[in-house]
Amino acid sequence: MNASQWRGCESGLFPSARVGILFVVLLPFGPIPASAQNSGLPVKGEVLYQTGFEATNALGGWSGVASVAPGYASPQSVALEARDNASGALISRKLPAEIMRGCRIRGSVMVRAEQISSKPHPWNGIKFMLVIQCLGETIYPQAPVEAGTFDWRRAAFSTYVPADATNILLVMGLEQVTGKVWFDDVEFSVAKPPIAPTSRPVAGPVFKGHSLPRLRGAMVSPDIDAASLKVLGQDWNANLIRFQLIRFGHAGQPSGLETYDYWLEGELEKLDTVLPLCEKYGIFVVVDLHSPPGGNATVSGYVGSDAGLFKDRRAQAHFIEVWRRIASRYKAAKAIWGYDLANEPVEEDSEGACDDWQALAEQTAKAIRAIDAKRAIIVEPSPWGGPDGLNELAPIDISNVVYSVHMYLPHAFTHQGVFQPGSAYRYPGLIEGKQWDKAQLEKALQPVVDFQNRYHVHIYIGEFSAIRWAPDNSACQYLSDLIDIFEEHGWDWSYHAFREWSGWSIELGSDRQNTNRPNSLTNRQRLLCDWFARNQKPGF
Repeated sequence: MNASQWRGCESGLFPSARVGILFVVLLPFGPIPASAQNSGLPVKGEVLYQTGFEATNALGGWSGVASVAPGYASPQSVALEARDNASGALISRKLPAEIMRGCRIRGSVMVRAEQISSKPHPWNGIKFMLVIQCLGETIYPQAPVEAGTFDWRRAAFSTYVPADATNILLVMGLEQVTGKVWFDDVEFSVAKPPIAPTSRPVAGPVFKGHSLPRLRGAMVSPDIDAASLKVLGQDWNANLIRFQLIRFGHAGQPSGLETYDYWLEGELEKLDTVLPLCEKYGIFVVVDLHSPPGGNATVSGYVGSDAGLFKDRRAQAHFIEVWRRIASRYKAAKAIWGYDLANEPVEEDSEGACDDWQALAEQTAKAIRAIDAKRAIIVEPSPWGGPDGLNELAPIDISNVVYSVHMYLPHAFTHQGVFQPGSAYRYPGLIEGKQWDKAQLEKALQPVVDFQNRYHVHIYIGEFSAIRWAPDNSACQYLSDLIDIFEEHGWDWSYHAFREWSGWSIELGSDRQNTNRPNSLTNRQRLLCDWFARNQKPGF
């Protein structure tokens, strides 16, 4: 069944899940283009499922126990109550997996809460969640909703539905908490349709932006000094740094456009002092806009490329203007290899009036290309620059583009103990119920291999790492397996990070409390230096 056939269907599509008969009309969001109608593919903004619980039998088609109550600006909603943590209160129903596959979908709901107890874990509490069953795994995207008591407010999230999704279940209610919750105006729409089947490989030879066999190096702090650059470039023989234009602030506070340019000028002045040293020590530079205009400060304090960039047209226009300014400033700089447009973009809760990342990246790249005709433009996928994000990205319509991902999978291993205490995991080994070894890393990176081969493009691994205190020094084996995979496929790479935060330092040992450099090389430092020793230097 295609999208146009599903529109207007009744819930009887899923007889096994039917409790009663609920007629839910699925309305398109505006006119559907003829091309989409002909192809049967969903289009951006199209509503795939919608209910306000106004039918006579409002809970028909839902499994679980709930009641009907007054709604948000309407006569009816559904209400659930949990009187003890263990039993909770949940309802669920199937959604049409066959027309959601390959889409990024956005779910929204109006929620009201009364005396919701504290969550035992961050993922518990008020649930507005999908359970997406795929051939190899099950994923559980959900909206973040706080505990306590509050009047009607909107909760929303977006998620990519893998092409191999076999079943999608919508779950709402209370999990491992007590209290009462109301839901109304449920809607799932297309935030980004599947990649068009007409996307073609990039013509001509694969563009790398350099003539060296490989670029191998590390991310660095914007405050890196000359002595450290000498160590990395001359003593260790790295030929690449990823230079962060990174801004710090208070968590949750947006980056004001009024002060942004003042901050940026100070960071570019730091880059100005670094470039001659990079020429001296044979190091290419990636200019990484870690903190674009409009981003919000995260819990770790830095202003990221998060949804703030996708909620404000002014921020998006300023983003393009910032890159015009950077390209004009550095178009003659010998050491700069490429412009990394935005670090780990996140468009999960973007506003409809704003461009999505695909469109914004293409506009920005064209603005740069009008100034700098040849330098590499580096594009990471949304969300968070992860390998799976390439499933949602098509090559942008501009020349000389390199595509980049960040590799930290599995996060439970690479980031153990970074944000909060938790289980200790070894690699290779069983990590959160899955066996992780080199074969599993290759599987996790398969979307990158597929994108490279499908579109005839070059790949750059902009970040990868594992926390130094992983048990039994197993971070070294993890890094070694990853680099083997990168090298097999001809990818350039930069380790995260050199002389930045101590947790990622390859010069420090596995004792978290000891931040003194040991007298001998760590096995992680020896591993990276062995690879750096194979580097050739650019002929500046």
